[in-house]
Amino acid sequence: MAPKQDPNIKLIADNRRGRYDYEIMETFEAGLSLTGTEVKSLRAAKATIAESYAGPSGEEFFLFNCNIPEYLQANRFNHEPRRPRRLLLHKKEIAKLIGGVQREGMTVIPLKLYFNEKGRAKLQIALARGKKLHDKRESEKKRDWQRDQARIMRDRG
Repeated sequence: MAPKQDPNIKLIADNRRGRYDYEIMETFEAGLSLTGTEVKSLRAAKATIAESYAGPSGEEFFLFNCNIPEYLQANRFNHEPRRPRRLLLHKKEIAKLIGGVQREGMTVIPLKLYFNEKGRAKLQIALARGKKLHDKRESEKKRDWQRDQARIMRDRG
């Protein structure tokens, strides 16, 4: 069974495919540097992070290919929907992510985009390694067995 979600967190977008395609090594919570119209669009829960990824650019980390659609009421003051957005992380976290990407051949994928209890937009990112086809099959078998096991226990009473 999935863990309960914190009621103070408002989920905007979830990358369910990321957990299936990648083996998650470590997760981080990062803030996002956004414009006003991007925040308004996020409050309407209109963002997709499924095909996005994070990567270093100099000494900073950016989120690439994340689609936050234009806010309709903002006419000429709107933002570009797929612009790179800077991730707000501590220097030690950035160093750990850059080391994982460059030395160990891992990738940084976004898992969740949400508003925390203070109303700030946060992104949960993960340092991950790509799964092979047999690993995906194994995780699918494990998930099916857990579902069958829960069904058997429920039927027993």
